[in-house]
Amino acid sequence: MPDRAVLLALGSHQPAKRAAVERVAPSFWSNWRIVTLSVPSGVREQPLSDDETVLGALERARNARSAVEADFGIGLESGVAPGPLGRLYVVSWAVVVDRAGRIGVGGSERFPLPQPIAERLRAGSDLASALASVLGTEPPAGGGTVAVWSAGRRQRVDLLAGALLLALVDLEHQTGASR
Repeated sequence: MPDRAVLLALGSHQPAKRAAVERVAPSFWSNWRIVTLSVPSGVREQPLSDDETVLGALERARNARSAVEADFGIGLESGVAPGPLGRLYVVSWAVVVDRAGRIGVGGSERFPLPQPIAERLRAGSDLASALASVLGTEPPAGGGTVAVWSAGRRQRVDLLAGALLLALVDLEHQTGASR
């Protein structure tokens, strides 16, 4: 009799987030399946700190896991956060919650935004609008801000997959299941 598939509940329908899970999950499980759910993050549409971005990912993970009694709930959230030299940075965080309530957290690489975009964000604009007004372009579907910033050399799924990998490793170490 085949092993039961590990059920992963992703707190979003966004294709880049689903692609990140699909990229990383095979490194942890040979038999898994994913469900995507639209669940609240409990934070602003444009999180403005690491703490707020992580909290949004945590709420998405908890809400998704409990909605379908999944083995693991996954929350992936992007935002902006203050960083070195007084600049704003684009950040992405992943949180994974298991049935026992343990929490794994992982962050992605981050990159600074130019001052004109940061000023618009501090004035209340969202990132897509700020990019459009300053650079005259919006992020390509699924590519995210990093695709605009890196001229297509990096995609949002790359950042999200890196954060998710680290969150799952964090959880693995807590459960003693690390390889």
